[in-house]
Amino acid sequence: MNIYTKTGDKGQTGLIGGRTDKDNPRVEAYGTIDEVNSFIGKAMTELDREVFTDLVEDLQTIQNELFDCGGDLADVRNTPQYKTNEESVEQLERRIDVLMDEPPLLERFILPGGTPAAATLHIARTITRRAERQTVSLAKAGEEFPAVVQRYLNRLSDYLFAAARVANSRMNVADNEYVRSAKVFKDGGRSKKREE
Repeated sequence: MNIYTKTGDKGQTGLIGGRTDKDNPRVEAYGTIDEVNSFIGKAMTELDREVFTDLVEDLQTIQNELFDCGGDLADVRNTPQYKTNEESVEQLERRIDVLMDEPPLLERFILPGGTPAAATLHIARTITRRAERQTVSLAKAGEEFPAVVQRYLNRLSDYLFAAARVANSRMNVADNEYVRSAKVFKDGGRSKKREE
């Protein structure tokens, strides 16, 4: 099997059920999800699997779910067969609740950084936010795709924030607080996330 097909040489790519320009907003959205997936893979290589068994298992599941999200965005058939489901969103919420109870309480905003894994998870988080914004634009343009994909991305960014904090705390590395931040977390950051 050749990895090159030459079918995209004129600036178009295949969707599930059609073709479109490579700069189509739909392609931008699922391409951004692919970026997230790549950085999650990088983070997994930076986590000690004995210390972070739970995070590695989470991230392996998330990588597959992101493929589902990308596939759902690429499916333009008249009768699409979507894969992303609410259970995936609910599982992220359960894991967020567990992880947010582990690190020290937050009072101020934190800056990305700390351990290599935490820094990479923060990169994945910010790219996830971009992917979410792109799905918002798709929805505004009247493009058809399952709304659960947007919810999944919203929840995933919160999960990655929590996971990044755990990646620091288990290695006894303090989060880097934003020095000019007011005290913005009323409950130590247990329920308040960086963005809604």
